[in-house]
Formats: sequence, structure tokens, C-alpha cells
Amino acid sequence: MLKHLPTRPRVSVQGIGRIAIVASRYNTELVEAMVAKAQEEIMSTDPQAKIEVVHAPGSFEIPFLAQLIIQRHKPDAVICLGVILRGATGHADLIAASISDTLCQLSVTTGTPVIHGVLLLDNEEQAKERCLGDEYNRGTEAARAALEVLREARGIITR
Repeated sequence: MLKHLPTRPRVSVQGIGRIAIVASRYNTELVEAMVAKAQEEIMSTDPQAKIEVVHAPGSFEIPFLAQLIIQRHKPDAVICLGVILRGATGHADLIAASISDTLCQLSVTTGTPVIHGVLLLDNEEQAKERCLGDEYNRGTEAARAALEVLREARGIITR
């Protein structure tokens, strides 16, 4: 069941900083629409934010590139975006589970917020609804999650 997007976080006085987006080239039309919405959301909240977009061949390679970006570029947050469509085998479920586990561990071990926007979907209809629309766009949702976690983390650090 689809839920409406969370409310846009308040604009931060401190600024957002640097956010990396790691996006899959596989299912390009769907993923690039999420990338565009994520960038739009970040820039509407802080036009001074620095956004770096890196492309992985597929969703499976996203965690590797996210880790490399964290190690080398030290962004304030990383947003990972991809679309995996289920097929006739269980391969998609294996890929999605591996990505989920790795992104979670990457966030916890590096202390950098890693936002999981790699979607595992049953069909193209679900994908279009979540990636191409405005009302439920998961790129917007991922950007809002990144912005909110950055604000909360800064609040915890400064207490």
C-alpha cells in the first residue's frame, strides 16, 4: 500500500552540506526520474547544497560505490536509488536482500547516513507509480529522509 510522502523538513539555517546520490543505470527511465526528484527536493530546501551523482551499472553495485564515495569524498549523506523488478526466478529477491543488508551496515559502520532507495517491485506499473509520479515519488522521499536524518544528527551532536 502506497503512503503519501512525508512532510518536507524545515529549511536548516546551517545548510545541508554535501550529498552523494548513487544511482543504478539499469531501468534508467525510472531511476533517473527518482534522481531528478531527489535533486529537486534537496535544492528546494537548500540551493547551496552540493550534490554529486554517481552511476552504478546495476543496483547490486550501488553499495560498493557508496562505500568508495564515503571513504574518498566524505559526504554528509548518501542517497542510493535503483529499481529491481521481480522476474520468473528468485534472483531479484537475493539481490535486494544483499543490497539492504550492505547499505544498513555501511551506514552504521561509517557513521554516514545512507538512505536506501533501491526499490524491489513486482511489475512496471508499481515502478511507474513510485518513480515517475509526483504524489508518491521515492526519489523525493529519499531526499527528505536524508535531510531529516542530517538535521537530527546535527541536533544530537550539538547537545
